[in-house]
Amino acid sequence: MAGEGLPAVAFEEVSRAFGEVRAVDRVSFEIADGEFFSMLGPSGSGKTTCLRLIAGFDRPASGRIRVHGVDVSGVPPYERDVNTVFQDYALFPHMSVAENVEYGMMIRRVAREERRRRADEMLALVNLEGLGGRRPAQLSGGQRQRVALARALVNRPRVLLLDEPLGALDLKLREQMQQELKSIQRQVGITFVYVTHDQGEALAMSDRLAVFNRGRVEQIGTPAEVYDEPASAFVAGFVGQTNLVDGYLGQRLGGFPGRYAVRPERIRIIAADELPEGGWAMIDGTIVSTTYLGATVRVTVAVEGEVTELTVVEQNAAGGDGSAGRAPGMAVRLVVERRHVRPLSDGE
Repeated sequence: MAGEGLPAVAFEEVSRAFGEVRAVDRVSFEIADGEFFSMLGPSGSGKTTCLRLIAGFDRPASGRIRVHGVDVSGVPPYERDVNTVFQDYALFPHMSVAENVEYGMMIRRVAREERRRRADEMLALVNLEGLGGRRPAQLSGGQRQRVALARALVNRPRVLLLDEPLGALDLKLREQMQQELKSIQRQVGITFVYVTHDQGEALAMSDRLAVFNRGRVEQIGTPAEVYDEPASAFVAGFVGQTNLVDGYLGQRLGGFPGRYAVRPERIRIIAADELPEGGWAMIDGTIVSTTYLGATVRVTVAVEGEVTELTVVEQNAAGGDGSAGRAPGMAVRLVVERRHVRPLSDGE
C-alpha cells in the first residue's frame, strides 16, 4: 500500500495567515498511522485551521502537508483519502439515516446492494442497528452524531478528521461518546485527528496530543507526559489546574531558582507542627477558603510571608461539604514531593 510505514499526516514548516493574523506559524509535527491524535487549544490557537489544511478546505501559504507520504498541499479535498465529521453533523434532513450514510457511496457510483451492505455494517458499528429508516429529526443528538460518524467512515478513509464533534452534547452524553469514539477507532484501526478545546476530552481519548497556542505547537506528547511534564506555563495552565510559582517560593519548592508548576492534587495538607519524611518540600500557610466540588474539595492557602496563594485539591473521602478540619484562618503545613514540582522551560 502506498505510504505504508510513513506517518499518516506530516506538517513541514506550515504557515497560514489571514491578513495580519498568523493563524498557523511554521508548524511541524507528525501523526502516526492508526493513532488517535488530538489538537488541543483555545479559540484562535490554530488547531481548526490545521484541520482544514489537512482536509483541503484551506491551503498553506508556505510549507508542505503530507498524507501517507504524498504532498497534498495543492490537492483538492475530494481527491484526499480523508473525511471529516463536523460539530453540527451536516446531515440531510430530508433523507433517512441509511440514505445519509449511503450518500457518499452513491456519489462514487457504488452499486446499490453494496451501499446497503456497507451502510448496515457502519450503523451496527455505531450502535444504530434498525434505525436506518428514521429521519435525523427523529434521533437524539448522540444518535445524530453517530450517523455523521458512520457516514464519514463508510467510504473507508485512511484518516478521519473530527472537528469538535461532541461540543453540542450535554456532559453525560459527551463522556459516553468519548468512550464510544475511542472504541470505534480501535475497531476500524484508522487514524483519528481530533480537534477540541476541552482538555478533559483530549486527555481521555488521545494516544498523543498537540497543545496549540497563538498559531504554534507548544508541546506534543502522551496525555501523561503533557499533564505531568508541561513544557511551558501556558501548557501547565491550560491542561488541567496548576499552581505557578517562582521567586523565593519557587526556590523553596523546586530547590533552585526558576519557575515551576505544581498540580493542586499533588500537594498534601498536614498539621502545622508535623514534619514529613525526606524528599518532600514544605511550606507553611493559612487556610483562606474551601470550595465544595462534590468528589473533591478545593482548599486555598495563603503562603506564610508571601502574597501568594496556593490551591490544593483533596478527595472528599469523608463526605459532607469537605470543610471539616479545613476552617479559614487555620494554620497548616503544605508538603509536596519534589518530583512533582515541575520546572518550566519558558521561564515566562
